[in-house]
Amino acid sequence: MLVVMGLLGAAVLVALIVTLGHANRQRDRALELQAHSYDVMILARTLSGTIARSEASLGRYVISGDKQLGQLYFDEWLLAGTQIDRLDQITNDNPEQQPRVDRLRAAYDARGRELSLTALNTRYGKNGQALARYYQGRKAPTLIEINTTLDTLIARERALLDDRTAAALGSVERSSWVAGVLAIFGVLIVLGAILLGWFTIRAVGERATALADAELERERADELTTAVAAATAELRVQEAKLRQIQKMEAVGQLTGGIAHDFNNMLAVVLGGLELARRNLGSDDPASVRRHIDSATEGANRAAALTRRLLAFSREDSLKAETIDAAALVAGMSDLLDRTLGDAITVIVRDDAAGGCVRADRVQLENAVLNLAVNARDAMNGRGTLTVATGTTTLAAEQVGRCAAGDYVTIMVGDDGCGMAPDIAERVFEPFFTTKEVGKGTGLGLSQIFALVQQLHGEVGIVSAPGEGTTVTLYFPRAAELVATPLPTVPIAMVEPIAPTMPETLQILVVEDDPRVLAATTGALEEIGHHPIACDDPLAAPALLAANPGIGLIISDVLMPRQTGPEMIAALSPLYPHVAVLFVTGFAGEVNVAQFGGHEVLRKPFTLNGLERAVMTAMAAERRQTNHPIAAE
Repeated sequence: MLVVMGLLGAAVLVALIVTLGHANRQRDRALELQAHSYDVMILARTLSGTIARSEASLGRYVISGDKQLGQLYFDEWLLAGTQIDRLDQITNDNPEQQPRVDRLRAAYDARGRELSLTALNTRYGKNGQALARYYQGRKAPTLIEINTTLDTLIARERALLDDRTAAALGSVERSSWVAGVLAIFGVLIVLGAILLGWFTIRAVGERATALADAELERERADELTTAVAAATAELRVQEAKLRQIQKMEAVGQLTGGIAHDFNNMLAVVLGGLELARRNLGSDDPASVRRHIDSATEGANRAAALTRRLLAFSREDSLKAETIDAAALVAGMSDLLDRTLGDAITVIVRDDAAGGCVRADRVQLENAVLNLAVNARDAMNGRGTLTVATGTTTLAAEQVGRCAAGDYVTIMVGDDGCGMAPDIAERVFEPFFTTKEVGKGTGLGLSQIFALVQQLHGEVGIVSAPGEGTTVTLYFPRAAELVATPLPTVPIAMVEPIAPTMPETLQILVVEDDPRVLAATTGALEEIGHHPIACDDPLAAPALLAANPGIGLIISDVLMPRQTGPEMIAALSPLYPHVAVLFVTGFAGEVNVAQFGGHEVLRKPFTLNGLERAVMTAMAAERRQTNHPIAAE
C-alpha cells in the first residue's frame, strides 16, 4: 500500500505540475497576444493622431505662411510614414491584417502627394489656391480611406483580442477543472501540495515584481522622452541664434568690401568734379566734359552696385525665370571678391556656351555664394577658388538619381583641406557640419541640396584630404535666352533721346531731405517746369489749395511724419485730376500695386529719366491704367 500510495502520489504530483505548467504557459501566451494586440491598436491610434497633427500643421502653414509650421507638417508626415512601417512589422504575423496595411500605405502615399501640392502652393505664395486645396482635401477619398482602414484594422485587432481572451479563459477553466480533480487525490499528499503551492506563490510574486519593474522602466522612458524633446527645442533655439550670428558676420564681411568699393567710386566722382571745376575757365571744354563723364560713370557704378546688393538681399517670393548660368556667375564676381576677401583668388571660367537654367535667381545666387563661403572656410581664408559653368549630357542615374538628358553645370572648386569619403557622404545632411561650434549650422549645403532636388537636378562632390573639394550642381538645361546685341558704349556716354514735353507743368515736389529736394526742383526747372518745394507731407494739402494749377505731385516714399503713399491716399479723393509720381531709393523689386498703380522713379536718376517719368505719369493719369516702373 505504501508503494502504491507513493506511486499514486507521485503520479498525482506529476499530473498537477504538468497541468499548472500548461496553465501558466497558456496564460503567458494569452498575455503576450493581448500585449501584441494592444500594441497594434495603440500604434494605429498614434498613427491617426500623427496624420491629424500633420494636416493641422499644414492648415496653419497655409493660413499663416510660417515656414516653421510647414517644417512641422513635413516632420509629422514623415513620422506617420515611419509609424506605418512599424505597423507593417508588428502585423507581419497576421496575414489577414497585411492587405489592410498595404491599403493604408497606398492611401498614405496618395494623401502625401495631395498635401505636398497644397504645401508647394503656399511656398510659392498661392495661398488662396492652397487654402482651397486644403479645405477640399479634408473630404478627399484618400483621407477617408486612411481613416476607414485604420478603423477596420483596429476593429479586427479588437476582435482578435476578444477571441484570444476567450481562448485564454477557456484554457484556464479547463486547467482549473483538471486541477480540481487532481486536488481530490492531492489530499493524500498534503505535504507535496503545500510545497508545490509555495513554489507557485513564489513564481507569482516574481511575476508581480517583474511587472512593477517594467512599469517603472516605462515611466523612466517617458521622462527621458520628455527631456529629449525639451533638449531638441532648446537646440533649435540655439541653432536659430547661431544662424543669425552667422548672418551678421557675413554682413560685416560684405560691408567692409562694399565700403572699399564705394570709397573708390566716390574718389572717382569727387576727383572728376574737382578736375572739371579747375578746368571751367580753360579753353578746353572737351577736358571738362571728360572729367564730368568720369564722375558720372563712377556715380552710375555706385548706383548699379546698390541695386545689385539690395536685389540680392530681398526676401520676395520665389520667381522662376530663365537664367544664363555664365552671366549669373560673371555678375556675381564683384560680390564674391568682396565677400571672400583679398586673400582668395577667384577664377571664373565659362564653358556653358549660353546654357540656361530655369530657377529663381536669388536662390541660385545664394547657392553659389554659400558654396564659395564654405570653400573659403575650407581654405582658411587663403587660396584659389574656381567657379566654372558648363554643359553636359548625362545618362539615367549617372549622377545620383538624375534623369537622362542635357544639363547645365555650375562647379565650385577649392584647393583647401578636403574631406574624407565618410565625411563627404554626410555634408548634405541637415545640421551636419565639420566646423567648430558657433561657426556653422550645417544648414547651408542641405538647403543647396533641397534647391537642386526641387529643380530636378543633382549634386556631385569630389573631395580628398589635402586635395581640396569640388562641388558640381547639375541643372536641367532650359531653352536659351534670345539676346539682343547692344552697342558697346560707355555708360556715362549713353544719353537716351528725351521726348518733348507738350506743355510746361506746375509740379508739387514733396521731399523731406533738403538736398534731394533742391536737386529735384533744380532738375525740374532745367527741363522747363515750375516746381513748388514742400519739405513736409502734412503741408501738401495747403500748397495744393493755394496753387490750383498744380498738375503733378512728385513725392518721396519714406518720410518721417507721413509716407508718400499715405499722403497720396488722403489727397486723391480731393484732387483726382492731379497725376502722381513716386520717387524711391529702394533698388529691389518694386510692387506697383503698393503705390496705387502710380508711376515709380528710382533714385538716382538723370534728367532724361526724370523727364520720361513725368511724361509717363501724366499719360498714365489720362488713360487711367497702370504702367511698368519708370527707371533710368
